[in-house]
Amino acid sequence: MPKAPPTTSAVAHEVYSPVARQFHWWTVALIAVQVPVGVLMAYRGNVLNIWDGLTNNLYSTHKLFGLVILAVVIARLAYRLRNGAPADEPTLEPWQKAVSHVTHWAIYGLLLVVPVLGWLGISYFPALSVFGVNLPGLVSPDEAAAAKVLFAHLIGAFLLVILIGMHVGAALFHYVIRKDGVLNRMLPALPRRDGK
Repeated sequence: MPKAPPTTSAVAHEVYSPVARQFHWWTVALIAVQVPVGVLMAYRGNVLNIWDGLTNNLYSTHKLFGLVILAVVIARLAYRLRNGAPADEPTLEPWQKAVSHVTHWAIYGLLLVVPVLGWLGISYFPALSVFGVNLPGLVSPDEAAAAKVLFAHLIGAFLLVILIGMHVGAALFHYVIRKDGVLNRMLPALPRRDGK
């Protein structure tokens, strides 16, 4: 006998699975470290032209975290494609659902593309050492290509930060202003503001 469709109240309380939430917050933590490390390493190396042990360690940390982010996002995306996501919050307008989906998939795309561009750029340069261990190069050395690819990596990172800012802003808007259950889907322990 086919199952009846979920009621509105059931849909309203749908949340992401514990595994999906862990993937999300791991990604958040990694990006929260990766972005400032990237800014600081670029400032010391490219602006101040300081190439000491600290700068080298910052570059190694940035490369290592890039690889970890890539691995986590691939695993997260595989989990998402296999297990799906909760139904959309029923209080959302159709245009809000569309913007939410586009933003989510754009973030996924950039979380894959930005680390790959970084790896490609350091392969072209080449600067493949991570704390003394060499990563496999993806291409033959070509410094002119490295400059172009690393610039694309930088632009992608800026776009990613902007989209993440929009994502965080929208979540807070829904929790504080609209008082619906959007943020509770990823933070179910957070007190609900919609009275449900």
